[in-house]
Order: sequence, then C-alpha cells, then structure tokens
Amino acid sequence: MNAVIDTLNPRAGKTASAPEKMITVGLLWHSLSSGNLGVGALTESNIAIVRGVAESLGQRVRFIVLGSGSESLPSLAAELEQAGHALENQRVRLFRSSFREQVRRCDLVIDIGEGDSFADIYGFKRFFFYWLSKNIVCSLGKPLILAPQTIGPFDGAAARVLAKQVMARCAKVFARDNLSSDYLKQLGVTKNTGEAIDVAFRLPFKAKQFADNGKVRVGINVSGLLFNGGYTGGNQFGLSIDYPSTIRRLIKHFQALPEVEVHLVGHVIEPHMPSEDDYTRGIALAEEFPGVIVAPVFSRPSEAKSYIAGLDYFTGARMHACIAAFSSSVPVVPMAYSRKFNGLFGTLGYNSIADCKADSDDVVVQKISDGYVKRDALKQQVQAGLQRVEERLARYEGNVAQVFNQVIGK
Repeated sequence: MNAVIDTLNPRAGKTASAPEKMITVGLLWHSLSSGNLGVGALTESNIAIVRGVAESLGQRVRFIVLGSGSESLPSLAAELEQAGHALENQRVRLFRSSFREQVRRCDLVIDIGEGDSFADIYGFKRFFFYWLSKNIVCSLGKPLILAPQTIGPFDGAAARVLAKQVMARCAKVFARDNLSSDYLKQLGVTKNTGEAIDVAFRLPFKAKQFADNGKVRVGINVSGLLFNGGYTGGNQFGLSIDYPSTIRRLIKHFQALPEVEVHLVGHVIEPHMPSEDDYTRGIALAEEFPGVIVAPVFSRPSEAKSYIAGLDYFTGARMHACIAAFSSSVPVVPMAYSRKFNGLFGTLGYNSIADCKADSDDVVVQKISDGYVKRDALKQQVQAGLQRVEERLARYEGNVAQVFNQVIGK
C-alpha cells in the first residue's frame, strides 16, 4: 500500500467513467462529529470505499450520514463536491417521522454500528435502539448492508433472538474479524454473511514529514478512559495490569533511550468528558515527563493518521489509532483491552499484541519494548498483513457493487 494516498481520489490510479446518475446512500450509525476519531475514521473510510465503487460504475453519490450528531465536516464535503458527489448530515431521531423520511430518500443504507455497538454488552436499551433502527430501514424496503464490524456478543437470550431476526432481513452482514464470523455461525446466521476487515484500513492519509533531527519517533496513544478506570472509575474493563503505572513505565523506558523522541498521540478528544479525553491526559503526563511531545488536537481522523504515519514505532490502546499505524506501515504493538483487538489483528496473522486483560505489567512492558527493538521485522509482518487487508476489503467492495447494480437496474 502506498504511503501517500490522494485524498481527493482514494482509489487513485483507477480510471472511472463519467458520472451519470446520483445514488443516495444512507450511512447509518456513522458520524463525522464524534470526539472519538475511531468512529470518524470508519465514516471517512466507508465514504472513500463507497465513492470508489460508485466511480468505477460511473455513478455519483449523495451521502446522508445518519448518526448521533448533525455537524458536518466542511473539508470532506468540499472534497466530495469537487468530485461531483454530495454530503449531508442528519441526526437520528428514531421515534420521529424525520428518520423515516430520511431513510425513504435513500436508495440503500449501510450501517456500521459505530464499529462495535451491535451488541448487548452496553446494555439492552442501547442494543434495542440499534436493532429497531435496522428494522425500520428494512420495513421501508431499503437494502441494508451491515458494513464490517464486530458482531455481538449477545449475552441475553432476547438479544440473540432479536439480532438473528434483523440480520436475516439484511442484504448482507459483514464481520470484520474471524471471531465475529465464528460467532455468527454459532448463532446460525450464515446465508447472507461475509468476512472482511475494518474499513478504517482504507482511511486516506498523507504521512507527516517531521524535521530531520536524527531521532527515532515513538508514538504512545494513552487512553484517557483506561487511565481513569473506565466510566465507572473502578477497572471497568477488567484489566490485568495497572494501566497508569504501565504507561508511566513505558514513557520512562523510551525516554531513557538516547535516540528516541516520545510522542503522546490522542485519538479520543472529549474536552467536556475529562475522564475519556486522551489529549488532556497527554498534557498532564507531559508535565510529569518533560521532553515528551504531545500531538495536537486533530480536526479529522485523516489528520491523526497522517501524524501517526510519520512515526517510526507505535503502541496504544485505542484500536483505530493502532489501525492507523498498521495501515500506514508503521510497526505497532497494540495494547488490547477487549476481544476486538485479538480478533482483528489475529485475522491478519499479526500476533504482536500486548494483552492488557491477560498479561502482567512486566509482560506488557516487555512486549512493547521488544517490539521497538524488532521494529524492522514487525514492519515486514505489517506489510504481509496489508496484503490480506486488500483481499478482504475487495470482498466488501464487490458486494457493495452488486447492491449498487441492483439499485441502478431498478
């Protein structure tokens, strides 16, 4: 994969025929205004993928982002407009007629569930909300594709029954890793399923060019959420490590290496939620450890990826920050705190993961410090994994193209 991707044409190198018709694609449970850049990365990436498919078929697209916010991203809207497409954002108000009106405007709907929200681990009320939105789309006769995402778990019996019911109505259900695929088989959902990979691997970027100071740039993504013990403040995610202590040990370790320059890179920017904000935590750690560099607040996910792409080595607990590193060929050791890490990177044959729910503090620090020493070998493993990424995303793109052709043929 090239280190530089044309943000105006994420399928650079492909010649598309002149656009003839505008198809309206609803992007359900996507967001361009979330402080979690991972959710934004999924949205920008899915737009890039759908746009590439449409242009290969000579089509223009009106994207309607249907999510928890209505704020737009002017720079992305301008890029799309320049290429003949259109972008608008609508807040989902599920129990109002406006949601149904927005869905009726769509030729097809692609639902990404914010990556990992089609589950009942966040509570049945939230699950029901997501389930109902999918049924409304299907009831209005619109083809519904579940974009690559984590499916489940559905621990409650009612959630399992409802999940199976709505997935059977979908045009296609894509898992983003083998663990989710296996889970679908356990549920007995197999007829309309496929396995791809996280669409954020397709996020456009242009690697940042840092000043040449002879330093090896090591990026550490510090999760404000994990640092504060989760939303409850009491090790909500059941970590096997003392996360704050481990982060401080990592910073000390890399600062002690004379050739290293440490960068703290935030990927969730929530200034009104200090318990979750990565940037606020980075600033506080910089006061403890003079000399570390705190990455700026990014205005969009592609900026964060471009910054990460300019680093020489990376580690962190925000999965999409690690995907940004991996997909830009930066050697990375993810700090896993849920099965989605193991499933995603394991699917790519990449097992250099520090498991923060199974490993001790010492083992996590050792794995990450060893990864730095072996970063050239890790880079080769990353590049091999990227070949699998391309194969898997091609499956997803092929299915999107099939639905496009069905819509065009009507």
